[in-house]
Amino acid sequence: MILAGDVGGTKTNLALCTSHDGRVTPISQRSFPSQQYPGLETILEEFLESHTRDLTGACFGIAGPVVDGRSHPTNLPWLVDVRVLQRTLGLDSVELINDLEATAYGVQTLPEEAFTVLNAGDPQPHGTLAIIAAGTGLGEAALIWNGHRYQAIASEGGHADFAPRNELEMELLRYLVKQFGHASYERLLSGPGKVSIYQFLKETGHGEEPAWLTEVLAHGDPSPVISEMALNGRSELCVKALKLFTSIYGAEAGNLALKYLARGGVYLGGGIAPKMLPLLQDGTFMQAFMDKGRLAVLLSRIPVRVILEERTALYGAASYGWSQVANA
Repeated sequence: MILAGDVGGTKTNLALCTSHDGRVTPISQRSFPSQQYPGLETILEEFLESHTRDLTGACFGIAGPVVDGRSHPTNLPWLVDVRVLQRTLGLDSVELINDLEATAYGVQTLPEEAFTVLNAGDPQPHGTLAIIAAGTGLGEAALIWNGHRYQAIASEGGHADFAPRNELEMELLRYLVKQFGHASYERLLSGPGKVSIYQFLKETGHGEEPAWLTEVLAHGDPSPVISEMALNGRSELCVKALKLFTSIYGAEAGNLALKYLARGGVYLGGGIAPKMLPLLQDGTFMQAFMDKGRLAVLLSRIPVRVILEERTALYGAASYGWSQVANA
């Protein structure tokens, strides 16, 4: 039995999992609001109060860089230390990996119906896979074939500098720099980033916000409201915001495909993509993805898929945890 975790800025998902023939099966699962807890250890103690099964090992995918077994999650005021987790769980085999590493390993556990195809492409056997995931933040990773199996490569590419491609995006860059000092792709390709794009368009005269929408946005998280109003066509300003978000998402996914030469495919993870499939499928995303000058033909041959399974990182953490126990 493996304890697997997907630790994000919004929620932490935990599950007890078994594995058979490479397929992960969750036995029990629970989700916790991350911001309401002082640390991962508190969540683990609460989860294990009602789950007393013997554990073989544990693995946690965490939304932040992992250095020497420690991580300060990018969007959480926590310090997660693998040594502390070992003491908390009473286990020697505890792994801490980046959440996009976990997502990458999870991709390999999923059936075909867990994906929506944006571009069929021409996948190369054992070709490199690139994973990009917009959610609370923006994560990026890759799967590299090492001659025997795929190995995940973590990155913090979501914090790389945003590169504008036209006059509107240059105006957006200036807006972000004035507001944050540094403008990364995560400042745009995330839930808060979607709101920043909307505010930019509104404040710079690219659209008007009706009074009824002002009232709706004043209550709760504006990010899902912006998506909802764009998808149902009720707000022209929201449509513009999500269209710009989609275009920038496609451009950065194309950048990632070039950096890793991802002939095996590019996979869109995270919570945002499955909720905006109609916009991802209208051509805006793939047009920006392939708009790479002389390498446009190469990009057109790269498969692009949206991951529909929200537990992919959890499955990947379990899969990696099992591999470490098996090789111990």
